[in-house]
Amino acid sequence: MKQQARYRSALACAALAAAFTAPPALAHSPYLLPNGFTLAAQDHVSVEAAFSEHVFVPAIAMQSDLFHVVAPDGARTALKPVVLRDLTVLEVPTPMQGTYRISSGARMGRIAKAALIDGVWEFIDPRRPLPAGVAPVDMQSVTRAEAYVTRGAPTAAALTPTGKGLEYRAITHPDAIRAGKPAEFQLLFDGKPLAGADVEVEEAQAGDGENVRLPLIVSDAQGRFAITAPRAGLYFAMTRHRVAASGADPARSYTYALSYSVTEGERP
Repeated sequence: MKQQARYRSALACAALAAAFTAPPALAHSPYLLPNGFTLAAQDHVSVEAAFSEHVFVPAIAMQSDLFHVVAPDGARTALKPVVLRDLTVLEVPTPMQGTYRISSGARMGRIAKAALIDGVWEFIDPRRPLPAGVAPVDMQSVTRAEAYVTRGAPTAAALTPTGKGLEYRAITHPDAIRAGKPAEFQLLFDGKPLAGADVEVEEAQAGDGENVRLPLIVSDAQGRFAITAPRAGLYFAMTRHRVAASGADPARSYTYALSYSVTEGERP
């Protein structure tokens, strides 16, 4: 058991470090992937939760005490994860008609020493000296991954932002995203619009195909941005936002990730 705990700890540290030091295409990204985004009569949906260098191909199981689902009536229910070696599985009940938000919650990572070196945040190797003029800081990651699924007709209650941390407010309903048409969102941090932040978007490819990275998107002065998917398929959007230390709180690196489905025409 102790060996397994050390193994999980090492994997968690690796994922945390990758979020700072690896370029976007190589960083371990968090994601939730339901086995269906639009449901007919199903009373549940199964969800994969993981970190990966190739989005939707699991590499590190996501662990969280805050996995939950927000139902169409706004009620929040905790989810019990099953943690495997490379991925975590959630079984989410969908007893009523409408839209559900499935979330990892705000996962608080470990605090470690980091430094801004040549414009890139890096965790510090204590065996190597820092460049002149570079001061280390305590840095903590905060990660949230989400996905929306809809059973029957879409509803809006589950789309309400939490007002805490980094998140997307869906202006276009996730069940109404169509290929070739802009899907609009608003980027929020602690409930307020976040301007000038990068939004990275990938189109997932089946099998061993390389994911297609869409052009980088930047949120406007009101935190709004639009994603236009070139074709139907599975997509992944992610934003990172770093906040300086304040009082006793360490500096923090926030990550928000959304998985969603795009269709060519109206959903059945």
